[in-house]
Amino acid sequence: MVIANSKSYGVPLYGASWLPLSLSRSKSEDDSDDSPPSIDATRHVVLSGGGGEGKSGIPNAILVSQFYADSNSLSDQPVAKLGTGADLPYRMAVHPNGEGLICSMPQSCRWFEWDAVKSDDGHGWGLKSSEKVLNQLEDVGQQLALTFDDEGSVLAAGGEDGKLRVFKWPSMDSIIDESNAHASVKDLSFSPDGKFLASVGSSGPGRIWEIASATAIAALQKVKDERFGFCRFSHSIENHQVLYVTAMQGKGGSIIKWNTTSWKRISSKHITSDSITAFNVSADGKHLVVGTMEGDILVLHSSSMRVHTVVKKAHLGIVTSLMFSHDSRALLSTSFDSSARVTLVADKKERGTSLWIILLIILLAMAMYYTKLVEMLP
Repeated sequence: MVIANSKSYGVPLYGASWLPLSLSRSKSEDDSDDSPPSIDATRHVVLSGGGGEGKSGIPNAILVSQFYADSNSLSDQPVAKLGTGADLPYRMAVHPNGEGLICSMPQSCRWFEWDAVKSDDGHGWGLKSSEKVLNQLEDVGQQLALTFDDEGSVLAAGGEDGKLRVFKWPSMDSIIDESNAHASVKDLSFSPDGKFLASVGSSGPGRIWEIASATAIAALQKVKDERFGFCRFSHSIENHQVLYVTAMQGKGGSIIKWNTTSWKRISSKHITSDSITAFNVSADGKHLVVGTMEGDILVLHSSSMRVHTVVKKAHLGIVTSLMFSHDSRALLSTSFDSSARVTLVADKKERGTSLWIILLIILLAMAMYYTKLVEMLP
């Protein structure tokens, strides 16, 4: 069965993102014919992946595809494809202001710029190699985590060798250069205000780094046999900063919520008996999402950790990346099985809240009935 919101693009996919809002601008009279117009009904996603250095015949590439919001479908073929030779673009970070994107290759990181392209559907965006060379990230080995802060003024990279590097952008002046941040850095996340960076690794506690002082100020301690996997800062519904960290234990995957003042645990909730292979938080802070080894996707209410939506077998293979759209209404996911999928996230009310409303209505109706009954009595 062919599902419109899921497409296979022929290469194992490891990274995914929506294009920045700054690229979705209206076309003015001063723009050239090559400048893409507003894409209110058509949005773009960027994907990275490939077959690696082997002789599998599977190319390594960065792809740009269109997402049609009116039909909730992805384009059958990418609107643009940029090959990366023998280098697998494993991790990817899109600059929030639309300057371009950075990809981690097996030995170095490379910078790419957006490029206006024409397709059968009109104008769109592609990518081109940049003349900008990131010397500080040349010959540094595989970077397993890349991320910009919300303003796009700071870049962080975490290596397979456990080294953490943080730079000012675009000058690439060093802020933090820590050789032993972790045994191996697995994930990084900047706080919404840009003051802190969270890091988790393959062993030991998670760490909180203060950007202004360029030092580690707190450790996120593990309990028993926990193994941290992913970390994400977010705004809570009350507009306070909160940190989420995924953890694996013998019973499966959990999400831990941390206070961002004391750096103590607030709560922990077991989510799945399967391994968590991808994680993210919506831009509005209302939803969390995990992807599993079995290809399932679970969307959760952040306030209660209750399940919002479960998509069983969303992919036939491991879920490798998850990214909410800027309006938090759509979820982009990718897999090792070469598929990309967009799942719409409906704004459901939590079941517990709905039950309380129903109960209140019933009680009010009973009270009104009792009042009328008393008035009828002699």
